[in-house]
Amino acid sequence: MLTQTLANGAVPVNLSIRDQAARWNPVLAVLVFGLVWVLYGLPFLRVAPNRLVSGEAVSFISILQGPAWLLAVTLVLITLAAFLKPRRELLWPVATLSCVLIAGLVWLAGAHASFVAQTASPIARTSLGGGFWAALLLSGLIAADALRRSGTRTTLIAALLLPVGFMLATGWCDDLSIMKEYVSRSDLFMQALARHIQIVLVALLPTLCIGLPLGCLAHRNSAVGRVVFPLLNVIQTIPSIALFGLLMAPLAMLAAAWPVLGKAGISGVGLAPGVIALTLYSLLPVVRGMLTGLQQLASSVIDAANGIGMTRAQIFWRVEAPLASPVVLAGIRTATIQSVGLAAVTALIGAGGLGAIMFEGLFSSAQDLVLLGVLPIIALGGLADVAFTALISLVSQKQSPQGPQA
Repeated sequence: MLTQTLANGAVPVNLSIRDQAARWNPVLAVLVFGLVWVLYGLPFLRVAPNRLVSGEAVSFISILQGPAWLLAVTLVLITLAAFLKPRRELLWPVATLSCVLIAGLVWLAGAHASFVAQTASPIARTSLGGGFWAALLLSGLIAADALRRSGTRTTLIAALLLPVGFMLATGWCDDLSIMKEYVSRSDLFMQALARHIQIVLVALLPTLCIGLPLGCLAHRNSAVGRVVFPLLNVIQTIPSIALFGLLMAPLAMLAAAWPVLGKAGISGVGLAPGVIALTLYSLLPVVRGMLTGLQQLASSVIDAANGIGMTRAQIFWRVEAPLASPVVLAGIRTATIQSVGLAAVTALIGAGGLGAIMFEGLFSSAQDLVLLGVLPIIALGGLADVAFTALISLVSQKQSPQGPQA
């Protein structure tokens, strides 16, 4: 129809409107506008005489000297790409320029911190400002959007982590305040990181052991769902600190009544109340994912399994469970990422983890110490999301008819 219209010499109005709309990339333009604004409108760095004061703001433009001006050129090129007609050929250059900009921002921050360390007092601190973090986020979004449109994700991770990891490994950023906090607490940091992962994994085990069977029961018997889901919804509304506090007294009484529980590590403070609370919070997405995964199966599939003589157990393990696994894994992914964040609060009841570093920084008004605890939590959540996304994609490809052929 479109070919006939063009052959007759008439240009449809809708086609003209779409053509005008496709002459520039509005998503990229908005991200670039935000990137330019945060770099020139927010403090890029802060230089303070010590770790307890906020210090004076240092703008991005004020430290652009020598080769650092290439960052401004990179920013201009990304801006120009936003107002060009979107084409697939532009995706990789935009993603590459964004990754270069991220590495350049880290390089510039480290270089200025080294300059301050050579010219200021030994206790002076150079902290990363709001402009740096916002620019890092927006640059990552630009690269992610470009690579998503090109169908690539792993390249983005490698492009972002390798240059930044190289600079961190070679000590280029050692004069930044956050790196000084890390150096002074390197042993404690690794212990806190391992403890944080332990809390999440220990809480995930009972979550799966309880949540998956509950989801199956809710699928088999709707009365179970009418009882379970209102209860789990109420648990979600309880503030985490309040729930931790409610668990402390009963667990302390149990440990006093049965000393063997105390010897096993179950008490009013520590790992036990944190794991129980995280398990209660994580049950809803796991139970919901299991129920939804089973409900989405077509009845014809179950009828076919019954027709060939499969038992109920065989139908579940060979038909229902494999077909429902992508949705179930999505629920487990939500529960895992949620636990990674909530595990930080367990530090308030003595469970340890990265939350201990974060709250130490809050109580001492040390912003970079807070970031030392928060940033690894964000990284762990991101890694969990990437791992589960890849696993779900792999399972879905195996289930699709084209999967084995690809």
